Amino acid sequence: MKTDRQLKLEVEAELEWDPAVTATDIGVEVTNGVVTLSGHPPSFAEKLAAEKAAQRVAGVKAVAVDMQVRLPKPDQHSDEDVAGAVHAILYWSVAVPNDAVKIQVEKGWVTLTGTVDWAYQRHVVARAVGQMRGVRGLTNAIEVRRKVASQEISRNIEEAMRRRAEREVRHIGVDVKDGTVTLTGKVGSYAERKVARGVAWSAPGVCAVVDDLVVDASVPREPNGVPVER
Repeated sequence: MKTDRQLKLEVEAELEWDPAVTATDIGVEVTNGVVTLSGHPPSFAEKLAAEKAAQRVAGVKAVAVDMQVRLPKPDQHSDEDVAGAVHAILYWSVAVPNDAVKIQVEKGWVTLTGTVDWAYQRHVVARAVGQMRGVRGLTNAIEVRRKVASQEISRNIEEAMRRRAEREVRHIGVDVKDGTVTLTGKVGSYAERKVARGVAWSAPGVCAVVDDLVVDASVPREPNGVPVER
């Protein structure tokens, strides 16, 4: 089990290693395995990259974000300009139908609403907007149409997890209600948690994923790295 001091040093090293992050912009504190990131990254994209970097470090239980984006002067644009740029990106994207997503921008914070057929579509939109200049924050309120029965969603996810048994998701519990998937159980790292969430989000008919997974570095493992089922 890593100490908080070890985790702090490893998170700082991961931030410095990641070319998408300016490590000097980010402060790191760790308490009982929970990492708190603070500071003023110069873009929303860098803020997201810092969060992901911290999550990649083995032994991190959770990441609390206390960062505020501080845009440099060249990247400060009017809300009208940001909204127009977001609309242009969505218009040229083959992932979402035209006019499926509505855009609102207030003080650089982008709110996306609307309805799409697949969960991956809302993620594609969020990733694209998150990389834009002038964006201080993002609220993704896009909804997914429910077309699939809960039992079928659950079965599809469980089958996908069995196919990925070597990727450490076979021990995770799945519950589905009204298109919302709840994941329970223990995983050995944030990376395993990410795999499980990815499987759940990829299933047809999924509108939301509630991640109740617990990161526990003490989860016993077989020689191939797969957690042993208790």
